[in-house]
Amino acid sequence: MYIQEVKDKKQVQDFLQVPHTIYKEYSNWIPHLENDIEAVFDPAKNKFFAVGEATRWVLYNNDNIAIGRVAAFINRQLAFTYEHPVGGMGFFESVNDKDAAFLLFDTAKQWLEERDMHAMDGPVNFGEKDKFWGLLVDGFHTPPPYQLNYNPPYYQALFEAYGFQNYYEQYVYGLDSDTQVPPLVHRNFDRLTKTHGYHFCTMDMKQPEKFAFDFMTIYNEAWRDVHKHFKPMTIEEARQIFESMKAVLDPALVVFAYHNDRPIATFVGIPELNEIFRFVNGKLNLIGKLKFLYHKHRKTIKTVYGIVFGIVPEYRNKGVESGLILTVQKSVMAKKTYSDMYIAWIGDFNPKMIRIVEILTKKKVFTLVTYRKMFKEEYTFSRHPVID
Repeated sequence: MYIQEVKDKKQVQDFLQVPHTIYKEYSNWIPHLENDIEAVFDPAKNKFFAVGEATRWVLYNNDNIAIGRVAAFINRQLAFTYEHPVGGMGFFESVNDKDAAFLLFDTAKQWLEERDMHAMDGPVNFGEKDKFWGLLVDGFHTPPPYQLNYNPPYYQALFEAYGFQNYYEQYVYGLDSDTQVPPLVHRNFDRLTKTHGYHFCTMDMKQPEKFAFDFMTIYNEAWRDVHKHFKPMTIEEARQIFESMKAVLDPALVVFAYHNDRPIATFVGIPELNEIFRFVNGKLNLIGKLKFLYHKHRKTIKTVYGIVFGIVPEYRNKGVESGLILTVQKSVMAKKTYSDMYIAWIGDFNPKMIRIVEILTKKKVFTLVTYRKMFKEEYTFSRHPVID
């Protein structure tokens, strides 16, 4: 075996092709869009290059066939905020061979050590945590939602044999047409809507500026206590989020809650795009775009993917979460388009949000793990702190 850093177009294609070799027997695997992956490694498209660096490698066997890949990256704004500086490793793929996997891990580790890192998290993304993050350890029986990692079961043993430790677990919950919303949820919703000052609404596409501002306001209050290294969102970033989602956004799936006109909570769902992207084989070229439009017109998508679920702290456990979900449910039932819903991953370090979601459903569809590998035995490992 030999490993090469990705430098030219052929190596880029080999990097993108590796999963097609690994997953040819896995019917539930859906390729990530090649454009999405390449955007991660493009400084012109990935803002994290302004505060860090990234590279990637392909592993070949002696017949010059690509049998593995890996990437390593450093976000310098984040890396040195830990007791031991932490880099990232991601986009890992490997045949079921310990030597191959360890060579990939070692390559990422060496690159990070040369840049003063003491540990690496993986598999993670050189970007936000809402995509390409975590190792699937349960849920192999179901095709994954868009940009959620999917991998063979044997990856877990390879990671743990190398010395990766469970930094935190990530849970994706599901609701379907058979899910019975508990009576308590309906009572909470009725009580809130009859209480002066509370109301819920779906997004009005004619008022993008208002909802971008409300989203920014909720985000900055709701996530401040969730992430240790929280960075407030700007109005321009909020505008860009909604602009980037315009092509797939269904306003019936975006709900806001208000108390005396103060924005206090939001649920943002999008149609589950992998139900279309499974037909494009990772390529959103002209043919892929035509397939996308065809299946969009046919209303192929039957699942909602809840990518944002946030509540301002003082309004948690008051029934607001019930109002958000029931408003979506009523809106969706009226359209009769969707039958299932996923709620994007929640870390086990956030028991409050887990309790809120489990009022509605206890069905965990996917469990992923974010691992951490300490580079020396004297470096202390500790799990992600729990949010109080």
